[in-house]
Amino acid sequence: MNVRFDRIGWGRFAGSGERLARAVTIASVSFGRSLLWLLAAIIVGCGGWMLLPLSRGNSTEPVKPDVATVEPAPPGSTAAVSPIVEAQAPAAAELDRLKISSQTWRRGGLGSKALVTFTLRNDNDYAVKDLEIVCAFTRRDGSHLTDRSRVLADTVTMKSRKTFARIPVGFINVNADQAKCSLVAARRA
Repeated sequence: MNVRFDRIGWGRFAGSGERLARAVTIASVSFGRSLLWLLAAIIVGCGGWMLLPLSRGNSTEPVKPDVATVEPAPPGSTAAVSPIVEAQAPAAAELDRLKISSQTWRRGGLGSKALVTFTLRNDNDYAVKDLEIVCAFTRRDGSHLTDRSRVLADTVTMKSRKTFARIPVGFINVNADQAKCSLVAARRA
């Protein structure tokens, strides 16, 4: 039995296989070229990124202190002895007049982050800012797990109290059951 496809119009697809093969080779060549251009762009970008200067926080050089001193003249020289000159460093606040009056914590971020809510009472005669807190997390039996710290840039006015709600402190162990936060440092505003 002989089936003739030319009767039903399949003859027009006879050359389509060659055209499809030609289109595939053109596409593969252009894809290969674009892949090479992408690779070259990545290499140039990484090279440029390596040449950028480091920021102060990422540098391996020692950080110079904020207090500048002038060395006195060596003994035996005729120059007058100059006093030590200090730059105006931010004054630390008295921590004994700052108290965390109430605190609670809960889990956030699918149970891996600690969110702390606390009320800070400022009995000083000045406002404070840049509050640094440290939270110690323990297991149910009281054994220590981890410490997390956080600096809050908010200002607490004098003779007042302020509630900080759901402050993310950091990632914690899944076994953490209790938290105790304390104030470590603060600056005068």
